[in-house]
Amino acid sequence: MRTLSTFAGALAACAALFALPGTAAADTPSPTASGDTEEAPAPTEAGTSFRTATVVRPGQRATVQGSTGDYLYWQFPADAGERPTVRATVKRPDTKAGHGAHTWRLEVYDGLRRRQACRFGSDTRRASAEAATVELSCALRTVRAWAEPAANDPLPGTYFVRLTVVGAPADDLGESVDASLEVTTADAGGAADVDGALGAPLVPASGPRVEPDGGWASGWWSSRLLWTTGGAVLAALAGIWGYRLTRGNGRPGHVPPGA
Repeated sequence: MRTLSTFAGALAACAALFALPGTAAADTPSPTASGDTEEAPAPTEAGTSFRTATVVRPGQRATVQGSTGDYLYWQFPADAGERPTVRATVKRPDTKAGHGAHTWRLEVYDGLRRRQACRFGSDTRRASAEAATVELSCALRTVRAWAEPAANDPLPGTYFVRLTVVGAPADDLGESVDASLEVTTADAGGAADVDGALGAPLVPASGPRVEPDGGWASGWWSSRLLWTTGGAVLAALAGIWGYRLTRGNGRPGHVPPGA
């Protein structure tokens, strides 16, 4: 009975261990919930290069008035375990002045300025001369906490977005357009965790910088570590319990009472 009680107590302790992260998260106030922090207004401009890319936070809708042929740049932060999706809309106020079809392209680059592939979405679209709106999107792969140097996996840090026309009649270059950009992120969960962590997020050395609310979380902690530790503890306890069960009256050298 003592063995069973000990094992039951150990299981209860492990259950408490698994509940710790959720409790800590609930007790820790969110940085955005504080009255001292005001949400930054959505940007109404775009940069003209990587160095001048305008900061847009996930959930914001950036807008800008530009011209056909301009290169429009934005930047946003993405941390390990996130799956960002970028959506852009281009509106042509005066389609009657157009001379032909336009092809627009949405490109996303990581902190090393490597273009990232889209899991799905339409990052290049051709619109007819009469089309007033062009919509583009790019859903990125899960941002990894660590990757081999030769891999092209998305890593934590600053991501850059470039929106531009890649095909249009020469007479349409300079035509006025209204563009908007929105970034959303989803949590990939513990299944996307990897063993290892990047020494520091990939952010620009100069120019405007942005980081996730609450700071970069790309560190040693992950739910995968929790499950690995908990599994090891349970395995050790099961081994001790099994040893106690097998060390019964039938062990060598044991003399039953009254013999």
